[in-house]
Amino acid sequence: MRRASALSDLPAAAGEYLRTPDPEALRAPFSTHKPRILILYGSLREVSYSRMLAHEARRLLEHFGCEVRIFDPKGLPLPDEVPASHPKVQELREMSEWSEGQVWVSPERHGAMTGIMKAQIDWIPLAIGAVRPTQGKTLAVMEVSGGSQSFNAVNQMRVLGRWMRMLTIPNQSSVAKAYQEFDADGRMKASPFYDRVVDVCEELVKFTLLTRDASAYLTDRYSERKEKAADLERRTSLKSI
Repeated sequence: MRRASALSDLPAAAGEYLRTPDPEALRAPFSTHKPRILILYGSLREVSYSRMLAHEARRLLEHFGCEVRIFDPKGLPLPDEVPASHPKVQELREMSEWSEGQVWVSPERHGAMTGIMKAQIDWIPLAIGAVRPTQGKTLAVMEVSGGSQSFNAVNQMRVLGRWMRMLTIPNQSSVAKAYQEFDADGRMKASPFYDRVVDVCEELVKFTLLTRDASAYLTDRYSERKEKAADLERRTSLKSI
């Protein structure tokens, strides 16, 4: 906290809630458990290239030392169609809460992510009480398409990741003409597309290891500190805190 005299050039700021970033707070001891990664995919088709890509990502992430869970969207109701107590909704929310990082894999349909992909994201709440369940988690985005390479779906998922206050990694994967990129056993063939998937998974693990123990500090914000103090003051009828 800075002295009031040092804040004379910041007249709009509430000085008691300003915090100068502390490099030492970003060097928390590393956790030793495996990074926990949740993968979501956006298709219910029997032959689903987004599901195949999700499992390729799973194999790579497990090779890189992660514990991985994949959510099956089959049976998930539309948002607001049922109460949040629905078993599939609870399953999704519990897996999201468990995760430290996520991978979202969507087909591109009509120039956008699928409704199945969006429904899963919409069922993950932005806030539960004072807790933001996705805030500070890492995120990687990937898409598959039946035609030429496109980035519409990954760009949309990036917007959603930012809205969910997730740390979306710089790298991403877009697999064009996906029907050519997987063999009869559903395994991805060697190609530059596969190489990029490896890059994305490797980068996600690095960012997760780097940020998960400092997540609470990274997402500690001036505006929220100030708002919480104001709420406390209203509740307790204090003139100052």
